[in-house]
Amino acid sequence: MDTNLKNIKGVIFDYGGTIDTNSVHWAEVLWSAYEKSEVPVTKEQFREAYVYGERTLAKFPLVKPCDNFLQVLRIKLHVEIARLVELKYLNADAAQQNVYAENIANICYNHVLDVLKVTRSVVDQLSKKYKLVLVSNFYGNVETVLKDFGLYDYFSEIVESSVVGVRKPDPAIYKLGVDAMGDAANQIMVIGDSYGKDMVPAKKVGCITTWLSGPAWAPEEIDEANIDITIHSLDEILEYLL
Repeated sequence: MDTNLKNIKGVIFDYGGTIDTNSVHWAEVLWSAYEKSEVPVTKEQFREAYVYGERTLAKFPLVKPCDNFLQVLRIKLHVEIARLVELKYLNADAAQQNVYAENIANICYNHVLDVLKVTRSVVDQLSKKYKLVLVSNFYGNVETVLKDFGLYDYFSEIVESSVVGVRKPDPAIYKLGVDAMGDAANQIMVIGDSYGKDMVPAKKVGCITTWLSGPAWAPEEIDEANIDITIHSLDEILEYLL
């Protein structure tokens, strides 16, 4: 790797899939919780409901700015499970749907709390040396989520898609992150779990890119020119930056 890491002045973090799950795609986290909750659907049926749920939450303001992440999960799960029932993949009355949604939401929320035992420490250590900015596709409540998880004070600026009106993989959202940082793009490292949504647009605006690579939800064609560093757990970045 030819990148000179000594020139880095700031770090832009992705949130979902990076800080909260440490490289595991959220669909995989949810599917694991579906299995633990013994929801009688296939992974392909779940995948269809998951995509529908993500599109629904992106299109309609179901999540409020005051909602913490457990509340987001409950909203998301109610949409997904209702969709499974609508498609006749799942036979469950309203009470059973609520049980499934609550069980899965709690499993996922506790999973994030466990992951944060590793990732919050990484953010904390980097914040002592670098300015940190968050760039995230989220639902308008990422500040509430960060406060709930004790992460908010680490970031000098937050660039959230639903607030700024631009979403990854549009490079413009990373340009906003660079502008918020106040340094040249080639002095800023971007850390994210998505090749297509983080690495490609971050490289287009000139940032140094670190790919937190984990189990893929869908196959992607990877061009290594867009990746400066590859790690598999967020704490591995400390070897490069500290």
